[in-house]
Amino acid sequence: MAHSPLTDVTLESKVAFLCQPTSFPDPTFNVEAVETHMSWVFLTDNYAYKLKKPVCYEFLDFSTLDSRHYFCEEEVRLNRRLAADVYLGVEPLTVDTMNRLQLGGPGKVIDWLVKMCRLPENQMLDYAIRNGEASEGDMDAVAARLAAFYRDSIPIAVDREQYRYRLLKNIDAHQQELVSWGYQCPDGQVETICSALRGTLQSAAALFDERAAMGKIIEGHGDLRPEHIFLRPNLVIIDCLEFSRELRIIDTADELAFLALECERLGAASLGQRLLETYRLISGDGMPGELVGFYQAYRAILRAAIALRHLKEERFRSSPSWRQRAAAYLKLAEQHILI
Repeated sequence: MAHSPLTDVTLESKVAFLCQPTSFPDPTFNVEAVETHMSWVFLTDNYAYKLKKPVCYEFLDFSTLDSRHYFCEEEVRLNRRLAADVYLGVEPLTVDTMNRLQLGGPGKVIDWLVKMCRLPENQMLDYAIRNGEASEGDMDAVAARLAAFYRDSIPIAVDREQYRYRLLKNIDAHQQELVSWGYQCPDGQVETICSALRGTLQSAAALFDERAAMGKIIEGHGDLRPEHIFLRPNLVIIDCLEFSRELRIIDTADELAFLALECERLGAASLGQRLLETYRLISGDGMPGELVGFYQAYRAILRAAIALRHLKEERFRSSPSWRQRAAAYLKLAEQHILI
């Protein structure tokens, strides 16, 4: 006897279903489930499926089925800019009249998943750096790909004062967050870094304004890190920041500075420098060192704050790793801002 489809299936039930190899339309022997703050990713033999959690934070809202559907579609649309063949589409998770969950089947839609080709982890830039396999040629290829992407991007008209004010507001917010965690910084480290950032923002205001006048503010990737760059067989860049257009409106120098910073954090500062130098040569964009240094310190305090957010979760509180990562980012910020 058929029943009305369930209207409220828990996230735990969805995850349990998607952890089973028989739940997927493509044959797979194994399913590896990876949890992040905002999603669950299910890795089959050949594909990756991303299920967004029904979470609501200050900077995103995935709390409704409609919002998760919208941002799944946005994730595919935006990521096809730099990884056209990787993002295959959006698949519905349904429940039928027998209350059986199905991926891509008929029935009542209870959630949505992004379907992607699974890429080999040993071809990621962060893997290559950690294993001493990343080369200057790899960085040249990344620089060329980004130069083409930025060249083809439509400049975003921004109010120059508002752009600088947004940076200032974010510096204040990151400082407050870092201090609120009770993180024991040596000699007022956070306050010193943030004061130097504010000073550069004020003294070099014309430099930031010039970037806007030159059309260097675009809708970029938004989260450009080595773990999002696959080097071979064809260079693709995945996992752009899909949930906030505001956070994607960015100076190209900011994105490149961030990527160089992350290379440095992984122990490959010279490769980060190679990226910046090659990009300057290919694009003709001089990107003054003072500007790059500001953005690297600015990104470093953001990443330190993100690291400490893990302390909200019980499972991370007893581990020193996230505090150590925050400390590493703050040290990098000191190195890149004029104090």
